[in-house]
Amino acid sequence: MENKIIRVAQGKQSTLSQLYINGIFQCYLLEDKIREVKIASQTAIPTGIFEIKLNTWGAKNADYKRAFGNLHQGMIEISGLPNFSFVYIHVGNTIKDTAGCPLCGFGFQFAEGDFQVTQSIAAYKMIYPKLVALAKDPSNKFTIENNFQF
Repeated sequence: MENKIIRVAQGKQSTLSQLYINGIFQCYLLEDKIREVKIASQTAIPTGIFEIKLNTWGAKNADYKRAFGNLHQGMIEISGLPNFSFVYIHVGNTIKDTAGCPLCGFGFQFAEGDFQVTQSIAAYKMIYPKLVALAKDPSNKFTIENNFQF
């Protein structure tokens, strides 16, 4: 399986990525800026090979259960990140919504030097069941890499 997050562009404080599941493009992701020294809730996650898992506790999990009902089985957490914890793929449109987590969207815009993603809730509803299936596979792997195109 080719599960990847490929970073393709950087703004002043943002990073735009593409999400691939089984080698097929799914949606765009938005993260904070890549930094050499981590600033809490303002730094993109590192490159490498990681796992995803379902996190079924905490306030964000309860919020998503209310918002998405039976679709929601737990937060999609990127696990094993050095110096990062509770990193979820979730909804949101701008870097103000990230807190260090990737946000999903079907499209993107570039405004005032930074990227934004669009149609985040629709993208989340589409990719969520696929990510849940991967999270339930104990051998799942996600590669995060930089391949800047613009």
